[in-house]
Amino acid sequence: HLSVTMKPIIIISTYPNKKSITKIATELIQNKIVACVNITEISSIYSWQGKIQNSSEYLALFKTTQKNKKSLKEKIMKTHPYEVPEIAEIDIASINKSYLKWLVESTI
Repeated sequence: HLSVTMKPIIIISTYPNKKSITKIATELIQNKIVACVNITEISSIYSWQGKIQNSSEYLALFKTTQKNKKSLKEKIMKTHPYEVPEIAEIDIASINKSYLKWLVESTI
């Protein structure tokens, strides 16, 4: 049975450019806080300071374990270029065993 600390977690955030997310993602992987960060360009339409914005952003999916969740969220908050960054957590109900094994081994 999987211990609570090894439970897989995905944290989502958006970044203004590829350089800002690539830098933090690399650092997080080197420090074994995350196993993987998926980065993809998206279009975002949102309200900011009373105006409708339509801009390109980069969506980041940070894959880690419950054990590293707090460290990851603190690092995102501390390094994020946005005044109000998104830091959303997704609970994973199911994951294949081989991927979970790799994820846990990559974050120890």
